[in-house]
Amino acid sequence: MADTPIISNAGPSNGRWGLIAGNGRFPFLVLEGARSQGIEMAVIALREEASPELERAAQRLHWVSLGELSRTIDLLHQEGVTRAVMAGQVRHNKIFSSIRPDWKLAKLLFSLPRKNTDSLIGAVARILEEEGIKLVDSTSFLRPLVPEPGVLTKRAPDAREAGDIAYGREIALQLAGLDLGQTVVIRDRACVAVEAMEGTDETIERAARIAGGPLVVVKVAKPKQDMRFDVPVIGLKTVEVMKRSSVTALAIDAGRTLVFERPKVVEAAEAAGIAIEALALNSPTAPKEAAERGVTRP
Repeated sequence: MADTPIISNAGPSNGRWGLIAGNGRFPFLVLEGARSQGIEMAVIALREEASPELERAAQRLHWVSLGELSRTIDLLHQEGVTRAVMAGQVRHNKIFSSIRPDWKLAKLLFSLPRKNTDSLIGAVARILEEEGIKLVDSTSFLRPLVPEPGVLTKRAPDAREAGDIAYGREIALQLAGLDLGQTVVIRDRACVAVEAMEGTDETIERAARIAGGPLVVVKVAKPKQDMRFDVPVIGLKTVEVMKRSSVTALAIDAGRTLVFERPKVVEAAEAAGIAIEALALNSPTAPKEAAERGVTRP
């Protein structure tokens, strides 16, 4: 798979690639994935979110503040960018705290009936398109990090965990459909915590404070997930939080979730006794299916 180009016709004649970078490992992995295909990206790094280490990772980088939409577009044009990827989290509460919008972003914000993720980033994507910059699926360079359906760890969820997963997926899909959050935490088929603006890790920690363990975490994509932005992500930090919070199982959406540093994530989860399963869309794990589980995979 590593030898097969993920992006075809990506040569200079089709314009340059750009990366709009938020926080975390995501931007670094996109840069590495693009570079493996001979593509060097121009990076627009969000000053309030992106890591300073990006300056060493990128050949061409510009810093902008969250509210500088006009400057972002100008810089992308300056770099000759016609296709761009958004990668890295921008914490939702920044919309209400740090952001100082320029005239273009202020006009956009004023026009939105809602300021949730889909509305805001979707509107930014439309403006970029109008400027001749196509926003591309954020997993385009990272297909190997998107798991297919199946159990990632040696241990599959047992009957109790599978029952909580089935119940949790029903709630999580409704929550995600409202564009409120992607994660729910369940104990004994009771919903302990749902995610809003605080993010997955804080949701898990809050559930542990409320109910203790054992807990089950269910993280889903939106029913009509736009893969250009806000794609569900798990990594080592999430596993560490789950371990501290007495989580015994995690369910994610297959084909629509990024698992960063997968070998390390799986190793850490197994060491902590946490089962991880990627479930196909519209295929919740049923308790009766899990009755035959509880054994480890060879």
